Amino acid sequence: MNTPIPALLQRLGIEQLNPMQEKVLETAKTNDQLVVLAPTGSGKTIGFLLPLLQHLEADVTGVQALVITPTRELALQIEQVFRALGTAFKVNTTYGGHSMKIEKNNFSEPPALLIGTPGRIVDHLNRGNLDLSGVRTLVLDEFDKSLEMGFQEDMTIILKQLKRVRKRMLVSATNLETIPAFTDIANPVTIDFLTTETRGLSLHKIVTDDTEKLYSLVHLLCNLTAESTLIFCNHRETVERVSEFMSSADIANVFFHGGLEQDERERSLIKFRNGSAHYLVTTDLAARGLDIPNIQHVIHYQLPHTEDVFIHRNGRTARQSATGNAYLVMAKTDRQPDYLTEAVPELQLSEDCPLPDAPIWKTIYIGGGKKDKINKIDVVGFLSKIGQLKQDDIGLITVLDHSCLVAVKAKKANQVVAEIRDQKIKGKKVKMGIAR
Repeated sequence: MNTPIPALLQRLGIEQLNPMQEKVLETAKTNDQLVVLAPTGSGKTIGFLLPLLQHLEADVTGVQALVITPTRELALQIEQVFRALGTAFKVNTTYGGHSMKIEKNNFSEPPALLIGTPGRIVDHLNRGNLDLSGVRTLVLDEFDKSLEMGFQEDMTIILKQLKRVRKRMLVSATNLETIPAFTDIANPVTIDFLTTETRGLSLHKIVTDDTEKLYSLVHLLCNLTAESTLIFCNHRETVERVSEFMSSADIANVFFHGGLEQDERERSLIKFRNGSAHYLVTTDLAARGLDIPNIQHVIHYQLPHTEDVFIHRNGRTARQSATGNAYLVMAKTDRQPDYLTEAVPELQLSEDCPLPDAPIWKTIYIGGGKKDKINKIDVVGFLSKIGQLKQDDIGLITVLDHSCLVAVKAKKANQVVAEIRDQKIKGKKVKMGIAR
């Protein structure tokens, strides 16, 4: 890899590496086994991709580097960052909920970098679809989360296939008391940027007589600014109940948990990122490994059982020198967890407050994507010419394999859909409408 680091950073829109990324890049030059400990949101993906890139060779056929990650969302995010580097190296992702046939076809011309979840990688190995014998660089990303989700057996199977690995990097958001033997990481150099303190974080509690707490949650939201907010629950059923109640109160929101289909999860995250919904109601699946910038408020509708999870949830806000707020919604009968050693101040809510402002964006669905040769420029041109939108009427555009999700000004969304519904994009007529 000959592209200078400054040129790669320019492609990412970054002026310089942060201290953790600089330390990883420098240490990886002279050490083959690294353990990188850093909180969510600290830029670990760039931290491990740049050293990995240094060891990819243009004239080598086959998978040279493997990144194993616990969730499909994280796999897709890593792929997105790698593609943004603008190198000539092929990258593929493999994860559950994605077409096995498409993935198998991708492997007919194997990528230099493969990113995947443990179970799907094992599935391909068992079917003979995948050859990992040439892997030289291995990254175990969010390794603690992979163990927590029960992937140790799958990871053991995968790593037994890797006979020629020279570089190993284990990346984690929590400190590990012991590193499992199956990783073959015996004497690593540890780069530790973990801290239990979240600077700039303001913590308050709301105490209510309502054991369901739903009305108190809405009351809290009415007292806060309508900005990006994560509402954490401990169970999937609670997530959906809270989301439904908020919708019935005319508060636009999306929900996210592991029981949803992949396209539903993607759509929720896209709407949240593009500003079509200020509120994401979620399980702890969103506490780690997701690229969700600029979170202003974290609300613990249900308190987590462990301090680690509490820290990870709060780590979604007050990131990288920013400020943020976390709130505990507690019934009078709830006991403050032992991991909160100091009294949490109670927030006094105003009784006279309106509902939060509605989002200024709505998401439009266009039923064609990358596989149909549609890109962002095509979408902007189509919406400008056919939809009669101005440039500032169009927000974040996300192009997926078979669809596009586009944020447009909410006040113009219905008009735009009426204009484009029966039109063709790139000569093809596809389904279009307000994203559900």
